[in-house]
Order: sequence, then C-alpha cells, then structure tokens
Amino acid sequence: MDEQNLSLRLRGVKKQYRLGLINHQTLQQDLQSWWARRRGRDDPNQRIGTSTDQAGQFFWALDGVDLDIHRGERIGIIGANGAGKSTLLKIICRITAPTEGEIDIWGRVSSMLEVGTGFHREMTGRENIYMNGAILGMSRSEIDACLEDIIDFSELREFIDTPVKRYSSGMFVKLAFSVAAHLQSEIMIMDEVLAVGDMAFQQKCLARMRRAADEENRTVLYVSHNMSTIRQLCDRCIVLDRGRVIFDGDTERAIAAYLDHSLGEHETDMDLNLKSHSRRAVDTGVLMTRLTLTDKITAVYEKGEALRMRLVLRTTKPAPPLLFRLTLRSEADVGLATAWSPAIETDGVGEQIVCLSLPLDNIAKGNFYAGLGVYRSDELGRRIPLDYIRHAFKFEVCGLPIWNTEAHGYMALPPMEAAPAER
Repeated sequence: MDEQNLSLRLRGVKKQYRLGLINHQTLQQDLQSWWARRRGRDDPNQRIGTSTDQAGQFFWALDGVDLDIHRGERIGIIGANGAGKSTLLKIICRITAPTEGEIDIWGRVSSMLEVGTGFHREMTGRENIYMNGAILGMSRSEIDACLEDIIDFSELREFIDTPVKRYSSGMFVKLAFSVAAHLQSEIMIMDEVLAVGDMAFQQKCLARMRRAADEENRTVLYVSHNMSTIRQLCDRCIVLDRGRVIFDGDTERAIAAYLDHSLGEHETDMDLNLKSHSRRAVDTGVLMTRLTLTDKITAVYEKGEALRMRLVLRTTKPAPPLLFRLTLRSEADVGLATAWSPAIETDGVGEQIVCLSLPLDNIAKGNFYAGLGVYRSDELGRRIPLDYIRHAFKFEVCGLPIWNTEAHGYMALPPMEAAPAER
C-alpha cells in the first residue's frame, strides 16, 4: 500500500468501556458511590428506576476495526445508534485512546463532533476562530489569511464579535462548520452536525465538503442518519454495527445493507422500542411500542391484498384523537407515497391498540421500507407529530411495476381504514 496517498490507517482498533460504574458530575459523588459499593450498600447517587445489574461489566464500543482511507475520499459512516460511529471519530480526533490496535494519521485533523465542541462560550466568535486555528498549529498570519472567508461563509458577520454563549444552536453550527472547513487541515470530520442548520446552509456545507475533497485533496469523514445527505456527498460508505465494520464500499449498496441489517428481512412482529424513533424535544405522552402485520407469516404481499397492521401504543397522559401516517420509501430510501388514517379516539392512559389497513392495489412490485408516525391536530388543523419511526418495517409486493422508484416525491394513496381493535 502506498502510504503517500493514505490519510488514515486503522488496524485492529478496539475501544472498551466499563458499564454502570461511577462517572457522576463531581469527584465527591464518585467517592460516595465507590464507598457505598465497598460497604455493600445502595449507591446514594443512583438514579431512580435504574439497575446496577450491569455494574462492572465491559462493553466493546469498537471491536476490531480495520480501515484504509485515502486522500481526497468522501467517506460516509452510517449505522444504528450505539454502533460505534462517534467513538470511532473520537479516536481519530485523539479525544480518546483505543484500548487495543493501531491508528496512523497523515495530516492535521479538523473536526465538528457536536454543537459547541471546541468553543469557549465566554469568548467571541472571532476569538474562537483564532483559538481553533492555534490548536491546529496555525500561525496568526495563516489564520488572518482565511479569517474573512470563514466569516463570510458563516453568514454571522454582524455577530462575530458577540460571545458565543449568546448564539443559537444554528449559529453555533454555522460558525463551527466554517472554522472546520476553512482552516488548514488535511482531514475534515463531521458528526451529525448538519441536522441543526437550515436547508440552504446544509446544501452550502455539502458543496463545500465536496470541493474540499475534489479540489483541495482533503479527506472528509461524515456521519449522519440522513441518507439523502450521505447520498449527495459520499463516494464511499462504511456501515458499522456493534463496533464492527459490516460493509465498506459503494454508497448505494451501503445504504441498502444498513437498512436491511437494521430492519431485518420481512419481519411481521416487531418490538418498536428497538427501532430508532425521531428525537422529540418534550415528552408528548405517546410512544409506539409494538407492531404486528396481521395474518402474515412473512411480509410478502400479492397485488390486491391489504397491508393490515396491529399497532400498540403507550400513552402516559390523556391524548386527543390521533392520526396515523404510513410512508413508503424505495430500497434506495427515496420517498414514494404516504397514507393517512382518520382521527382515532384513545382510551385514556395506558396501553392502546390501533388496527389499520391499507389496500395495496396501487402499490408497485418491489421491496419497500415503511415509516410510521402518530400525530394530533391543533386548533388550526395542522398535524403535529407525537412519535415517528422513519424505518419501521420492510415488506415486499408481488405484481407489475407501475412507478419509477428512482423518482423523488410523494404519491397520495387512498386513506387507511380504521378497524375495531382486538385485544
């Protein structure tokens, strides 16, 4: 292997963490917990409802990762929550050290691992630019040379001399990305950072990362759960699962491998607690917990059949009439169609069972990913999301193709039917 063209080389990289032991907010709390355990007593700092059964066990966040990454590559890293993506990036950034294995890095690394990382909140935006440049080993004159480009790209010129503690999360992202993209580094690392920014700035960032790789020969590592941005940016994609690389290659094939691995093949009874729910700012009081595709051994349907679903919800407070949305996506994760249910009443607090049915007369032949969402209507008739799973299950339809699954946009399907709930 020609080392002159390499940016990163990882061999047998492992990272181990110890579960359930100490790690509180203060040294005093850590000592209290340690002393209580030495005496065989309950931990006074243990959170209510948590268990100490796993205390002392070990967890491999990374379990033998081997990678060769070359200059100028745009690499996507995808996987379910807890797959080891962020741990891998922290090791590359030297924030934490691997438990085992070797990692070789050729060049300086600029990173944006989460909103606000690497910024001093009491310092202004301008001062933080100089601080980040100094950390990378740049001289003041080198930072001066790119300062105006950073400020212009961030769109924050009028706020650049304001302490960053007064910035919104979107402003943080704009400045942090601008700093990481323009300072002199050979490797750029971005971890799920564009989800906070607005759509126009997101596209601007994707274009900047493409230019950094194609024209400046910089290596870009990009982690995201947004398959659309992965598809737009990356020419190679790595799929992680439980700390191991399960796929490394073409982006489209990597996305298909990730979705197939995370959803399973044609499941008909699914524990939705194990699925990735969309992030919610507050507790909405409604959570989807289980889904059964009724009357099916495997999720394969003939044309003309109906997709019948038994959905179990958990409500922690009285809920208004609920609306349910089913979204169909192609194997390339392109949105195709959506269907809504009528408003359905719930029975107070506790477990709720809802049965839904969707005719498949208008569905093309092929494999599809289905998303499920629960909504309520506000006083203006707007649909407010309460819980949403982008990839809830996968199913196959046999029949003649009637649409182009490479096209973008949603087709309106007939409304879903609500059936009486059977307990």
